[in-house]
Amino acid sequence: MTSHPLSLETKKKLENVSVATIATALFKRGLRNQVIQDVRPLAQKGRNMVGPAFTLRYMPAREDRNQLSEFRNPAHPQRRAIEECPAGHVLIMDSRKSAYAASAGDILVTRLMMRGAAGVVTDGGFRDAMNIAKLEMPAYQNRPSSPTNLTTNEAIAINEPIGCGDAPVFPGDIVVGDDDGVIIIPASIAKEVADEAYEMTAYESFVIEQVQQGATIIGLYPATKDENLTKFAEWRKKKNIAQGGPRDTWNDWMVSVYLYYIVNKTMHSWWSRAFRG
Repeated sequence: MTSHPLSLETKKKLENVSVATIATALFKRGLRNQVIQDVRPLAQKGRNMVGPAFTLRYMPAREDRNQLSEFRNPAHPQRRAIEECPAGHVLIMDSRKSAYAASAGDILVTRLMMRGAAGVVTDGGFRDAMNIAKLEMPAYQNRPSSPTNLTTNEAIAINEPIGCGDAPVFPGDIVVGDDDGVIIIPASIAKEVADEAYEMTAYESFVIEQVQQGATIIGLYPATKDENLTKFAEWRKKKNIAQGGPRDTWNDWMVSVYLYYIVNKTMHSWWSRAFRG
C-alpha cells in the first residue's frame, strides 16, 4: 500500500484539471495505461472526484459459495469494503470488466456516501443506477446491471492491487474523475503531476481564448513560437492567475468559463427545440 498523503494543495489542483490533461502529463512520464477504460459517470456533477484509492476485487463466482445467505455474514468482503473505506477515499471495484451482474446497489452506495467517501468506481455496473445517479457523491460504471453480484461475482479481496478497466490500481493511488472519465495517478508522483497539469490547464485556457478569437493553432498549440509565450504571460498577468497553487481568482475565472459554456449550450438546445417545427 502506498503511503503518500494527498495534501490539500495537490487535491485543489486536481479538482481544477481535466482527466485528459492529467493523461498527457502521465504520458510524458511513460505511463500510458492509467485511464480506466469504458466507465462513465452515472450523472455529470460539474466537479472533479479526487481521493486516494480503496479497492475491492471480485472473482468469478462458484455456485456453492455464492448464495443469498452470504450477505448475512458481517465479514462479507463487499459489506466490509463499504464499512471500511476511509472518508475522503474513492472505492474502486475490479468487477472483471463485466456488467453481467451488479457490483453494488443504491443502498450500499448511499451508505458509502454517508460515511464520507469521495466517490465510487466499477468497471462493471450498479443496480438501481437511476437512484445512485441522484446522489451527491460521484459514481462511475460501465452500464447499469440488475442481477445481484452473487450471480457471477464473488467479492474476494479488500485493499489489494487490482485492475479496473485495464488500468492498474494500487491502494492509495490518487483517483481523479471528471465528467468524461476516471484516471489513476501513482501516489508517489501525484504532486508533480498535479503541478504540471495545473500549469497546462492555465495555458490551455489561454489557447482556447486565442482560438475563439481566430488565432491559428500553428505555433500556439504547442507553443513553438516565443511570441505566444509572451502573450500568455501578459494574459496571465491580466487575469491575475498566479503561477503555482490555486488562487481564488483562477478558480472564479474557471467557474465563469464553465457557466458561460453551460449557458450557451442550454440556449443552443432551447433555440434548436423552439425552431424544430
